[in-house]
Amino acid sequence: MSRMFGTDGVRGVANRELTPMLAMQLGMAGAYVLSKDADHRPVILVGCDTRRSGDMLANAIMAGACAVGADVIYLGILPTPAVAFLAKKHGADAGVVISASHNPMEFNGIKFFDGHGFKLPDEKEDEIQAEIESGMKDITFPTGEGVGHVTYELDAWKEYVDHALELVPVRLTGFTFVVDTAEGASYKTNIEALERLGAKVIPIHNHPNGININRNCGSTHLEELKERVAAEHADAGFAFDGDADRFLAVDEKGEEVNGDTIMAIVAGRMKEKGTLRKNSIVVTVMSNLGLFVFGEENGIHIEKTKVGDRYVLERMREMGANIGGEQSGHIILLDENTTGDGLLSCLHLAKAMAETGKPLSALASVCRMYPQALVNAHVDNTKKEHYSEYPEITSRIEALEQEFAGKGRVLIRPSGTEPLVRVMIEGEDQAAIQKKAEELADFIEKTMS
Repeated sequence: MSRMFGTDGVRGVANRELTPMLAMQLGMAGAYVLSKDADHRPVILVGCDTRRSGDMLANAIMAGACAVGADVIYLGILPTPAVAFLAKKHGADAGVVISASHNPMEFNGIKFFDGHGFKLPDEKEDEIQAEIESGMKDITFPTGEGVGHVTYELDAWKEYVDHALELVPVRLTGFTFVVDTAEGASYKTNIEALERLGAKVIPIHNHPNGININRNCGSTHLEELKERVAAEHADAGFAFDGDADRFLAVDEKGEEVNGDTIMAIVAGRMKEKGTLRKNSIVVTVMSNLGLFVFGEENGIHIEKTKVGDRYVLERMREMGANIGGEQSGHIILLDENTTGDGLLSCLHLAKAMAETGKPLSALASVCRMYPQALVNAHVDNTKKEHYSEYPEITSRIEALEQEFAGKGRVLIRPSGTEPLVRVMIEGEDQAAIQKKAEELADFIEKTMS
């Protein structure tokens, strides 16, 4: 069987690829693997986003966990970072989030956190999959008093909000923010937090009905947010994705402020206050060249990893850094939570505005984003990982980078799911880099065909 877990848990179309049967098996195997060394009855926390299929999958996974003797605390609709925080705070053996993040509503996913609030390493995920594939051969199913039970703590979201406000104390009286919660898991938490800090909040896409999550809204669709910020003469617009582990912003002029720029603003403030550990930001190779220029100009080291927030987190823990993330807005503040946290990212950005008295556009100007061009080269799946073994391709890439002379870069990356090699070029002139990206993609296609 192919690997069940992707870069962010098990994901697929609910009731087709991600079935209640699979969810129950994941509940059984996950609860067993994550608590088998415990000397107590294991406790598993479960939360979900607003998708209609969440109820179906939550009940299945809770049944599976109870079947192997674990007790379950169901938290209801809650952001992913809230489940991670609560699992750690309350000493649970694991936390489970049922969400497909920014994907359309017909998808859903199941991701696990350990008792310390961290996503599982590959080895643990593989152990869960192996248990399922073996037919649960290592599990003894209890009866009578040994069977687990479910309790419901549907007000736990308040603990998460209280925690965030304690971590980022700031008064936002006088600020007006348009906030797009993507009809998702943060529809209560993030509005409540900003209002308690004194801001005037204008919510949009904040009436989830189970089928409208991420539909033309949230951090992947900023068009309406930009319009509303202008119409309301707001100080900024804030956008989250369906499970609120991502956060992007729009400045008072209606311009996007992406994850790279947010990290630059927040890390710059941290450096001024002496709290930027290792004087570093950890990002992926897909981060904009502008962030690397910002680092050089401000004496901040920008550490690169391969694409995926889990790899960012691994590197942060290895080197002792406390801020990292992705251009998409998945930002990890490791002193405050163990995973990407949209609310904390938002509060830190708002705090920078309040403390400096500067509009968001001025804060964002510290990190100039370079134009990017992305073109796909269609290459056979069996060959796509081997593009660097073609001397003529590597020579072409080296020549392009020499031509840029530090004012541009070329990034080549095989797709993880499609027969494509992705060509991304950054530079100062959009038309010029688009032409060069198309020419290089065409050259790779012809050379590797």
